[in-house]
Amino acid sequence: MLPTADTSPEETALRSQPPARIWAGQALVIVPTYNERENLVRLVLALRAQPGDIHVLVVDDNSPDGTGVLADAIAVADAGVHVLHRAGKLGLGTAYKAGFNYGLANGFDYLCTMDADFSHNPASLPALIDMAAMGVDLVVGSRYVPGGRVVGSTRTRQWISYGANSLAHSMLRVSIRDCTAGFRCYRRRVLETIDLDAIFSSGYSFLTEMAYLCQQAGFTSGEVPITFTNRTEGASKISRTEIIKAFYTLIRLRTSRLPWERIVALYKGE
Repeated sequence: MLPTADTSPEETALRSQPPARIWAGQALVIVPTYNERENLVRLVLALRAQPGDIHVLVVDDNSPDGTGVLADAIAVADAGVHVLHRAGKLGLGTAYKAGFNYGLANGFDYLCTMDADFSHNPASLPALIDMAAMGVDLVVGSRYVPGGRVVGSTRTRQWISYGANSLAHSMLRVSIRDCTAGFRCYRRRVLETIDLDAIFSSGYSFLTEMAYLCQQAGFTSGEVPITFTNRTEGASKISRTEIIKAFYTLIRLRTSRLPWERIVALYKGE
């Protein structure tokens, strides 16, 4: 069926996806929110419409626009939607950790993460869970593998993303091509093994640190090509401070891999 003039990009992409296998178990999609009221209903409906037993957890950081109140109303109407309220903006990484702990405590088999702004297409989620169900421990929806694309992003933002990934590959030897991507599926055993409380990063650099820790722990990883669409509703949450924190995370993780004698030598310029 050809898209009509009033067909949304999400609906068009949904129709173009291949049929997904029905996997066993339950998946929880963790969606951190701050002022995402305009996207939330469409996103939850799209996720709940995907094949398989997919639940949604909204982790709201006391959004001034009422996102948390709307999430509560959705949860009342749908038992597959859950909500965690936090006191304020505490960082993306801490939102994911809160979601992981909730998912582990409630027996979910697959714990997924994604943005609330439709930059990640809900129709791509089954492909990530399918790969995890086949035994891959960490599956990433990737812009940087064959078939992956970026739509609507500024050249500056693309260069920032490309640079952050290149540094992660060269400094940390992370094998995932898109290690800054937030569209992911973790098998339960990964999050039961990694000490989440020991993770230092609280913002977007949490994503790189998790990819690194998964690899260091010996877990397998895979990537599914996706189309990343730059947000069209609301404001971007990436700031200059987050970029600085991301580079600091790379340096911190890199130096943690070096013996202390080598760190001292580097400091002395030897």
